[in-house]
Amino acid sequence: MPGPHHARDAKVPGGINIKAELALELQGDAFPATRYSVISAARSANPAERSQAIDTITTFYWKPVYKYVRLRWNVDLDNARDFTQDFFLRLIEKDFLGSYDPVKGRLRAFLRTCVDRMFLNQSRDAHRLKRGGTLAQQALDFDEAEQELSKGAQKVDSPEDYFEKEWVRTLFAQAVEQLRVECESAGKNLHFQVFAGYDLDDSDPKPSYANLAARFNLSVTDVTNYLAFARREFRRCVLEKLRVMTGSEEEFCREAQSLLGVQPK
Repeated sequence: MPGPHHARDAKVPGGINIKAELALELQGDAFPATRYSVISAARSANPAERSQAIDTITTFYWKPVYKYVRLRWNVDLDNARDFTQDFFLRLIEKDFLGSYDPVKGRLRAFLRTCVDRMFLNQSRDAHRLKRGGTLAQQALDFDEAEQELSKGAQKVDSPEDYFEKEWVRTLFAQAVEQLRVECESAGKNLHFQVFAGYDLDDSDPKPSYANLAARFNLSVTDVTNYLAFARREFRRCVLEKLRVMTGSEEEFCREAQSLLGVQPK
């Protein structure tokens, strides 16, 4: 199983460094207390709840699955797209998650095993990838995923390693988007802009706080306070999404330790 460094060295689009920024000033009470898991929701007797759970899982995992299949099995673009759509449809139809036990391992490891098994079964049974349906609730941007893959695949140690890092990137990118929406709703757009201007900036060296203050017509103290607020809320968003995407409290704690290097109190 990959160690914590896989997660903590990864970057989301825009360049935010997980190790440097997200472990900053993390407090024990920052861990959300309410447990909602897509695993339990995916097993619900309520069709709407199951559908929403699969939609959430798809949001977090379709890029890791697509890119993994392209790298691991050297599948061409069209077949990789069809396989990815088919895989998430089968999560519902074949109840893949019914056999998942969080005590035995992480959800992403289980899903990657399911991907390998399904690919081998389809290749054996049909000597080609089967053409599946499409996901009604989501428009998956495969062109964007392919562009990202072309930029990052050269640095990959293994397809399995890439799958892990891609999952982390997706988790953090979803958290960034949640933070943006929440700041917009709360009238704190400038907080997010300062956060994006520093923590999501790819430039080297990064802009100084004084540069940001001049850019946004703020004092340096305001920049410091805005960043502290945004980082705290960002960590909360990450942990909320992490809790949703884990099957048990134990798995959540393991993932929090792996991603942020801390144990929830």
